[in-house]
Amino acid sequence: MAGASVKVAVRVRPFNSREMSRDSKCIIQMSGSTTAIVNPKQPKETPKSFSFDYSYWSHTSPEDINYASQKQVYRDIGEEMLQHAFEGYNVCIFAYGQTGAGKSYTMMGKQEKDQQGIIPQLCEDLFSRINDTTNDNMSYSVEVSYMEIYCERVRDLLNPKNKGNLRVREHPLLGPYVEDLSKLAVTSYNDIQDLMDSGNKARTVAATNMNETSSRSHAVFNIIFTQKRHDAETDITTEKVSKISLVDLAGSERADSTGAKGTRLKEGANINKSLTTLGKVISALAEMDSGPNKNKKKKKTDFIPYRDSVLTWLLRENLGGNSRTAMVAALSPADINYDETLSTLRYADRAKQIRCNAVINEDPNNKLIRELKDEVTRLRDLLYAQGLGDITDTNTVPGGPKLTNALVGMSPSSSLSALSSRAASVSSLHERLLFAPGSEEAIERLKETEKIIAELNETWEEKLRRTEAIRMEREALLAEMGVAMREDGGTLGVFSPKKTPHLVNLNEDPLMSECLLYYIKDGLTRVGREDAERRQDIVLSGHFIKEEHCVFRSDSRGCSEAVVTLEPCEGADTYVNGKKVTEPSILRSGNRIIMGKSHVFRFNHPEQARQERERTPCAETPAEPVDWAFAQRELLEKQGIDMKQEMEQRLQELEDQYRREREEATYLLEQQRLDYESKLEALQKQMDSRYFPEMNEEDEEPEDEVPWTERECELALWAFRKWKWYQFTSLRDQLWGNAIFLKEANAISVELKKKVQFQFVLLTDTLYSPLPPDLLPPEAAKDREMRPFPRTIVAVEVQDQKNGATHYWTLEKLRQRLDLMREMYDRAAEVPSSVIEDCDNVVTGGDPFYDRFPWFRLVGRAFVYLSNLLYPVPLVHRVAIVSEKGEVKGFLRVAVQAISADEEAPDYGSGVRQSGTAKISFDDQHFEKFQSESCPVVGLSRSGTSQEELRIVEGQGQGADAGPSADEVNNNTCSASPPEGLLLDSPEKAALDGPLDTTLTHLHLGSAFTFRVTVLQASSISAEYADIFCQFNFIHRHDEAFSTEPLKNTGRGPPLGFYHVQNIAVEVTRSFIEYIKSQPIVFEVFGHYQQHPFPPLCKDVLSPLRPSRRHFPRVMPLSKPVPATKLSTLTRPSPGPCHCKYDLLVYFEICELEANGDYIPAVVDHRGGMPCMGTFLLHQGIQRRITVTLLHETGSHIRWKEVRELVVGRIRNTPETDESLIDPNILSLNILSSGYVHPAQDDRQFLDSDMPRTFYQFEAAWDSSMHNSLLLNRVTPYREKIYMTLSVYIEMENCTQPAVITKDFCMVFYSRDAKLPASRSIRNLFGSGSLRASESNRVTGVYELSLCHVADVGSPGMQRRRRRVLDTSVAYVRGEENLAGWRPRSDSLILDHQWELEKLSLLQEVEKTRHYLLLREKLETTQRPGPEASSPTSSEDAESHSSSSASSPLSAEGRASPLEVPNERQRELAVKCLRLLTHTFNREYTHSHVCISASESKLSEMSVTLLQDPSMSPLGAATLTPSSTCPSLVEGRYGAADLRTPQPSSPPASPEPEPMSEAESKKTTSPAQATEADKEPQRLLVPDIQEIRVSPIVSKKGYLHFLEPHTAGWAKRFVVVRRPYAYMYNNDKDAVERFVLNLSTAQVEYSEDQQAMLKTPNTFAVCTEHRGILLQASSDKDMHDWLYAFNPLLAGTIRSKLSRRRSAQMRV
Repeated sequence: MAGASVKVAVRVRPFNSREMSRDSKCIIQMSGSTTAIVNPKQPKETPKSFSFDYSYWSHTSPEDINYASQKQVYRDIGEEMLQHAFEGYNVCIFAYGQTGAGKSYTMMGKQEKDQQGIIPQLCEDLFSRINDTTNDNMSYSVEVSYMEIYCERVRDLLNPKNKGNLRVREHPLLGPYVEDLSKLAVTSYNDIQDLMDSGNKARTVAATNMNETSSRSHAVFNIIFTQKRHDAETDITTEKVSKISLVDLAGSERADSTGAKGTRLKEGANINKSLTTLGKVISALAEMDSGPNKNKKKKKTDFIPYRDSVLTWLLRENLGGNSRTAMVAALSPADINYDETLSTLRYADRAKQIRCNAVINEDPNNKLIRELKDEVTRLRDLLYAQGLGDITDTNTVPGGPKLTNALVGMSPSSSLSALSSRAASVSSLHERLLFAPGSEEAIERLKETEKIIAELNETWEEKLRRTEAIRMEREALLAEMGVAMREDGGTLGVFSPKKTPHLVNLNEDPLMSECLLYYIKDGLTRVGREDAERRQDIVLSGHFIKEEHCVFRSDSRGCSEAVVTLEPCEGADTYVNGKKVTEPSILRSGNRIIMGKSHVFRFNHPEQARQERERTPCAETPAEPVDWAFAQRELLEKQGIDMKQEMEQRLQELEDQYRREREEATYLLEQQRLDYESKLEALQKQMDSRYFPEMNEEDEEPEDEVPWTERECELALWAFRKWKWYQFTSLRDQLWGNAIFLKEANAISVELKKKVQFQFVLLTDTLYSPLPPDLLPPEAAKDREMRPFPRTIVAVEVQDQKNGATHYWTLEKLRQRLDLMREMYDRAAEVPSSVIEDCDNVVTGGDPFYDRFPWFRLVGRAFVYLSNLLYPVPLVHRVAIVSEKGEVKGFLRVAVQAISADEEAPDYGSGVRQSGTAKISFDDQHFEKFQSESCPVVGLSRSGTSQEELRIVEGQGQGADAGPSADEVNNNTCSASPPEGLLLDSPEKAALDGPLDTTLTHLHLGSAFTFRVTVLQASSISAEYADIFCQFNFIHRHDEAFSTEPLKNTGRGPPLGFYHVQNIAVEVTRSFIEYIKSQPIVFEVFGHYQQHPFPPLCKDVLSPLRPSRRHFPRVMPLSKPVPATKLSTLTRPSPGPCHCKYDLLVYFEICELEANGDYIPAVVDHRGGMPCMGTFLLHQGIQRRITVTLLHETGSHIRWKEVRELVVGRIRNTPETDESLIDPNILSLNILSSGYVHPAQDDRQFLDSDMPRTFYQFEAAWDSSMHNSLLLNRVTPYREKIYMTLSVYIEMENCTQPAVITKDFCMVFYSRDAKLPASRSIRNLFGSGSLRASESNRVTGVYELSLCHVADVGSPGMQRRRRRVLDTSVAYVRGEENLAGWRPRSDSLILDHQWELEKLSLLQEVEKTRHYLLLREKLETTQRPGPEASSPTSSEDAESHSSSSASSPLSAEGRASPLEVPNERQRELAVKCLRLLTHTFNREYTHSHVCISASESKLSEMSVTLLQDPSMSPLGAATLTPSSTCPSLVEGRYGAADLRTPQPSSPPASPEPEPMSEAESKKTTSPAQATEADKEPQRLLVPDIQEIRVSPIVSKKGYLHFLEPHTAGWAKRFVVVRRPYAYMYNNDKDAVERFVLNLSTAQVEYSEDQQAMLKTPNTFAVCTEHRGILLQASSDKDMHDWLYAFNPLLAGTIRSKLSRRRSAQMRV
């Protein structure tokens, strides 16, 4: 029965109330052991039949003859399983079925009579059979456990303390078990019944739609049944253990049937999960045990998913394991449960096929004994059958044991002796054995079996006794070997004996000392080598150990202690206490014995030592321990060897040797260093002589002192001051040098998950952005008084994303914090994450990433000028609130007016805040000190005003040299004169220079003057700032500020009304009058910042580059030139001052060989929409040529000599290229032709008829297969493009090296025979018929050619450029890969900052101009003459204001103004009229005139304040007045920088005006003189060609009419303005640029006088260095739009003038 199948029974129950209420029909039919089910939906179908071991019909009442009661179920299943349990097998019964099918009833039943289930009946029957047992040798024990599995968690139902969930573990021998599950011993059925009742009460039940008391958990009732049998013959107790598992499963269900929701639904899901797993296990086991798979080898896929559920894990042995298993499937008879019932039947049918391999659970030893006893009985029967039974029964010796005594524990030896003792009486035994066939073998097997039984029957005590005997023998052997063990048999060290004398070893290692112990036995104990002739008691080894080394003799003298004598052998080295012994010597306890050279022992005599302690109980302990070192030292001392002295001597020798070697190494290193330094100096001299030969020549020649004029000394001093304070090169060095620290700080911030990011920022000390004191260097306060320019420093912008704050750190503070960051990073691994999170909350203190941030943050600053107090008139200003970055954050309305001392504040409605009157003193000395600090007087002009604004703008062309450079644009506040000469150039200046008390009636020196500042409203401030307040102060009195109350800001609704009134009383002094003439009041607006707008780090934290004046957003990256292959590598000399600049228009064409032998330009696709771009559409495998045409204005300085080389390379399929890699596919093309050419018809413009442009063209053959590039040798895949870089090296006359033109080509390759579709733009051109296709098949490039002089190698600029500053931004730091493309800002930051400074300067100028216009308008409305600008905005303005300018509004007595002023005005008007009469737009337009106009245009565009020279002569002033055709916001006279001749090499801007005669002579230079000037020997120049990327921003596009030279006709052309260039096309369909106009170097002029003279409306002029162009728009509005696109400031000026004229006409 070991491989029996699972017993399966099914039982159908009666209808329940739910089914009766629904009038359900029975669908179950049973016949014998067969069960059939009918499909209620298709009743005509044949019922599905299933065959089981038992089929119980319990659907009807007990009266039915076929009714299966509880007792019948138990008789069939329970009794059989109980019998298996008594046999020693494991037993399992489990009930399976849907909820409410009767599982619990079958297993547990009810408490009523005849209603008990299988479990109670089995337990009752178990104890009944135990009690009926009459065998005294049998004993029984019963233990029970009861658990439930609820939602995949195990609970103990019998132990109320185990309320938690129990863990299921697995033992390698015991299998799965429940940890800490209580097992309770029971002695009767009543005990079990009580435990079952308490467990059932603790079970989880709940009501569902299908069953009111549905079991919501699986219950497992385990009975551990143990049977013990005592065998009287062998005195052995055997034991059999059976485990009875009775399982009541929870019901399988469907959620829609049970109506489960919430917790019930979750329970049902877990129940179905475990039952599904049970079904999988049953199916897998049935599959394994099925017929086809039975004989097959077990596969890896035969996996039984026991562990998928706790239920199947615990029942693993019962399902297909060591168990006798029965399954009862409970069925519902109702048709409404058809699906569930059919599923249950299928499960039961699969379970029939499972086979269990059950074994009897008994001790294998007992089983073996039982089987051996059966074997002995069989052998004895065999001997009896052969007539040899008397051998086993006869006793020859009276009382002797029989052979069978071995069965009761006798050893086999006694049985054999009994056989031998019987040999005398049975004389013919051997003869009988010989005659009995097989009898000898049977006796032999009988003896073997008895011997095995004897060994198995050997008791534990006998085994212990035998083990003890073996141990005693082993210890005796160890004692004989000289090693002592502990008495308990352990090996925990060596223990000295208590009486026997012995030797213990001493070792150099203290841990190895006294580990060996050698006994000295009575008599002789020999010591020697192992290979001695006689056996040695103590065996030693070593070079100095003799075969027989020495002998220890121990003599016992009666009862006294033994005396041990050491007798050395001849020639053996033996030492006692350091002395060598040659004769027998008596040993005392503690003696040191050395044998040979390395064996050291101590002699111990326990008895002797005990007696000595008794005789001298107070003996002192020795000073040092007796160990190996003591013995060795003793030996050396006794042998006369001073070890210490030898060691010291040896140490001294080593020190001397080390000192000599170190001196030699130092000497060699110094010699090598000197050698290397001399080689480096020689190489440096060689490099200097090669690259800077002129410097060496200059050093050799003695310099003669050149006598300088006063003018030259002033210029030299001006240049020295300029370069001394030039700072952007050193700022770049700081950016490069500190980039690695910034990168490391960001990397640590990311790894530590700090929401902080760091980036470089430049801060300049301006009015809008004053530097805080903590950011200024220590020496800044000292040189601030001497510094003419505002200081710019490199700082670190710390964006605290967590708190929404921004801090600025110095570079030194960054390094200090970085040290702390590194410490925090190193500690991060040791500190738990919770502590780190706590640290994140600490904004200040120990966290180096965070700083304290103020509650209120500065929104911006505004400035209000007080010059209206001079007249006095009240003014209400609306000033812009500008942030430190130049962004307008809002607007502030402030009223300034002079009042009487007792005048009250006006009524602004509710909320007016009167702050009383504050008294402010203006100390002349204090103010003069402030003036000197903010604008030091160097003495370059007679008026004492600094002329530093006259500077060269780098890269802005010849005509823009008077504009400010970006590092110096903020010095306009340094002027002590009024802004832009708004007041001081008017006649009041002369009056103010006189006695003040006679001119300003209300501003007498020493009198009291009261004025009122009213802060009215703030508007347009972002809602990011919640609470807003404003404070204001005088610019030199930072400590005295007036503040308003904070107001809530929502960003919506009406403006914030402060209505704060502040009366200020002052004593009139010269400093006060100077202040209100030139200086403003500073208003600072603060707000509480609420939002966190910072982007996350590790995105691209680089702010988008703002377009500078010339560099606009790039479309495609500009490539570096491809290296030349034929030209020798020349060191590029450093460029010096710029000689001249030209705009180049370059046409690139790729021509392909046609069938007729001609090279035709390949089609270019211009669909990208951007100028200077296009895609060449090429054919694969066709010969090609590259044609390049250079187009530029004709000039004497630019002459092309020859094309040195044309190289192409960097073949790639992405626009970007890695220029650091060496390209092996660079190809130098063969130049076929080059030279000047005549333009094609479409390229020839009307402009070329008057002043023709230069066309230079060259052509080269290009074989793309020579590149060996797969990209060029195949058809380009769809949506892929090929990119290539072309560089042309062209030699120019008077240039040190070739100029390089570089262009990136975009190409697409088609198959050889493909017919290329014309591009959309080309199709349009075909349709219009206005352009040939070949003229559009080209790509344009716009370049700027700069010709510069070679820089002087000895100049300070050259020396600075020669410095090598290491760019640390490329150095790797730990964690850099987490920054995701982030890079420290460097040169681009300087460009951005220059643009910000320029923007701040423009904003400041706008505020000054707005104040002037507001004041003038106020004076006009009050019918008082206002201040005049020195340069009127138009000729009409000049005439209308000439009379009013003659007298000052301050001249109350009618006194005439000085005589120079009318003469100046008259001369100015005369010059203008003369210019209008002689003005033309073609050749007659002189070069110098264009230059001056260009300067005016640039200054007009920049709106830069130029310092005035009030003492300038009238003649000079009249000459320097700008043309009336170019009205500008710039009010004041121009410096002499505007008068310099348009020579290629212009000197630095001079602060002094040149004489008129010289200027006029230069302006009227004849062409012959110019030709002679060209013939003069010219210096070598350095060419530099830079490609200009076209701006994607279109300012305006449309048609304009151009005046054709020598004709009265107009040419219509299409113009697109993309600043700073205007591009001209033949028409709007044209895709190729025909002419470019550089607006940054051109002068735009507009004059109504010109229109009247030409009798042509809507015209304006554009003048360049080479030509003047007259343009006509279609309408007046269109003209103003074009003017705004060409020059926005000029357009704004014209509109302002027209509006003032209209207002004046309305007043008239």
